[in-house]
Amino acid sequence: MSLEPIELYRDKNHACLMFTDLVEEDGQAVQANQFLVVDGDTGAIIDPGGNLAFNELFMGMTKHFPPHKLSYLIASHADPDIIASLDRWLTSTPAKLVISRVWERFVPHFTKAGKTEGRVIAVPDGGGHLPLGRHELVLLPAHFMHSEGNFHFYDPVSRILFTGDLGVSMTSGAEARVPVTQLAPHLPRMEGFHRRYMVSNKILRLWTRMARQLDVAMIVPQHGAPLIGKQAIEDFYQWLDGLACGIDLFDERAYQLPTDQIDPATRQVRPASQAAGR
Repeated sequence: MSLEPIELYRDKNHACLMFTDLVEEDGQAVQANQFLVVDGDTGAIIDPGGNLAFNELFMGMTKHFPPHKLSYLIASHADPDIIASLDRWLTSTPAKLVISRVWERFVPHFTKAGKTEGRVIAVPDGGGHLPLGRHELVLLPAHFMHSEGNFHFYDPVSRILFTGDLGVSMTSGAEARVPVTQLAPHLPRMEGFHRRYMVSNKILRLWTRMARQLDVAMIVPQHGAPLIGKQAIEDFYQWLDGLACGIDLFDERAYQLPTDQIDPATRQVRPASQAAGR
């Protein structure tokens, strides 16, 4: 486990740091990345993560930016690996939560009563431009990839596109620190996740049409390694354009009355015929 972030970008006023390895890898929790974006004396954390990562991320961030100056906690959506630590961040910093309006009335369930009052910036479906120091982050619509209310975040200074659950690969924290410059060898770590978690090819094609209008140097997901370079990024767009996923792959066979038996002692699922023959 490493508390030290990867420096994705830095100039004299602006920095983007990526934490990949803050959770013990015991197989119980999925690897997740967290991001600190700083412009001058203004800071934001993108997808701060769950309670498993809070202590390490807070300590790691403190080496690079003072918590009392943190302006935003920016959440792509409301999954537990994104913001389950929200209560602790709202206690430890003055930051406001930036999240889709779809989740505005759900996120208080992560906190003590009244904790989110006046501290949630609810983003409309069309997204927007969020001031960050002397610059801004662009909040891009990414609905149904995989969440109903979902955003990606483009930093025009670093030309990094933070894509949440899009572009995810199943890796360890150490492997997530190694950028991907050739997509094809990396696809086996990506394909299964995208086929299940992305809702449809229609949504992917709408997204790539939008994303191609941006000048992107790096695509950085919330799980796994960044994609770097024009060729890898264009190959990624092309792969998404042709990927059948989500409801494209489901038919009546997925909606049948179940017959398998769940054994609470072993936590295993057995076909009914095996369960009857025990």
